[in-house]
Amino acid sequence: MKRLYLLVLATLAGFIGASIFNVIFVPTTNAVKAIPETTLPAIPIYPANLMNTGMSDFTYASAISTPSVVYITTVSASQNNNNWFDWYFNGSGNNFVAGSGSGVIFSKDGYIITNNHVIQRAEKIEVVHNKITYQAKVIGTDPSSDLAVLKIEAENLPAVTIGNSSSLKIGEWVLAVGNPFNLNSTVTAGIVSAKGRNINIVNSSFPIESFIQTDAAINPGNSGGALVNLKGELIGINTAILSKTGSYTGYGFSVPVDIVKKVVADLIKYGVVQKAFIGAEVSEINSSIAEQLALTSLEGTYINYLQNGGAANKAGLAKNDVIIKIDDKSIDSRSDFDEYVAYKSPGDNVIVSYKRNNTIKTTTVTLTNEEGTNTIVKHEVYASKTLGADFSTISKVEKEKLGLQSGVRIITVRNGLISRLGLQEGFIITSINRVPVSEPSEVARILENIRGQVIIEGITTNGSKSIYQYYF
Repeated sequence: MKRLYLLVLATLAGFIGASIFNVIFVPTTNAVKAIPETTLPAIPIYPANLMNTGMSDFTYASAISTPSVVYITTVSASQNNNNWFDWYFNGSGNNFVAGSGSGVIFSKDGYIITNNHVIQRAEKIEVVHNKITYQAKVIGTDPSSDLAVLKIEAENLPAVTIGNSSSLKIGEWVLAVGNPFNLNSTVTAGIVSAKGRNINIVNSSFPIESFIQTDAAINPGNSGGALVNLKGELIGINTAILSKTGSYTGYGFSVPVDIVKKVVADLIKYGVVQKAFIGAEVSEINSSIAEQLALTSLEGTYINYLQNGGAANKAGLAKNDVIIKIDDKSIDSRSDFDEYVAYKSPGDNVIVSYKRNNTIKTTTVTLTNEEGTNTIVKHEVYASKTLGADFSTISKVEKEKLGLQSGVRIITVRNGLISRLGLQEGFIITSINRVPVSEPSEVARILENIRGQVIIEGITTNGSKSIYQYYF
């Protein structure tokens, strides 16, 4: 009897325990039905070949892209020689500044892409690849996109595979490959945080700023390095960070490879970018602007400057017209506008869709070069060792924009008189002792031989007029 009692008690306990387990741990059919089907997250399915190649992580992209990234070292003359010895004896001193950055192998015969600011003012440039050091020659620079092309004497180099930045999506995984803090061949991962960023860092009269923003760690030394996708394809050149400390804080910016391709091809072929001009500048539309222009929507960008007799003016566009599309590309920001025009060359035709009085119209614009023609542009640079600076002429487009009749730009400042006078790169000298100057050789001749009081008038990089007075 006692055994029967224990058997019944054990059976009952087991039944109760199983029931409690089902209530606590097993979801009921009603609980599943309570979740709307439309809110269930989609489960990503990766192709078998993607998994087999290792592209589900970053090893494949790292292995493909790292051999194409080089280490760049530079030696530049210091500009901080404003001491009494220099003033009295015109000494150049022996102060030099070492710098470093990254570059990307563009072709197997030795063309290297980097940032203009990496090699700017450099008197000596070396490229290190696979522990071999090469002397590099500057083929061309483009301050408007902060890009430069170098050439080393080498063969069968592992050229990077060029990708497509226009198809890049926000949220896509990317890798930054470079040499931060002199740490060679460093790879960091992140996502595309945004596209078409304009952060106003390019010091140029006609800057091209439509950066890819990424949270892949980019630090000093990464400049000129590669931003690649998970296929190891180049989709950008790492250029800048947004930081109060000078180190990575979560924001990195890269020049899209579609712009890079155009700039590099022109620099290799012509030595200067054959930049296309539409003869107009645009600004963003907000609610205040929309109210001023009596617009019914915030789409597009409006023309705030129109070059008299320029390409846009000849095609019938007017100030305050709202550009909503160029060819098949929707234009919703200034960076959209600048980026699309940057892909083009002088002589190309583009179809511009625009709104005037809230009516949509179209016109065909034939793009021009900086001189208003379709011929090949060649920039002549005049270098003066005595002045320690390089000079260039001012284009017709820029003269009209700034309202100038004359002017010579200082494009590079090294050791010499220009540095001691405190004149900065980008400054436009319009006259010396009230005499207008238009030729670089003319500026050099006057300043190399002048004595007594000197008055230099010009335009700063922010467009304001300045007057400097000296006594030699």
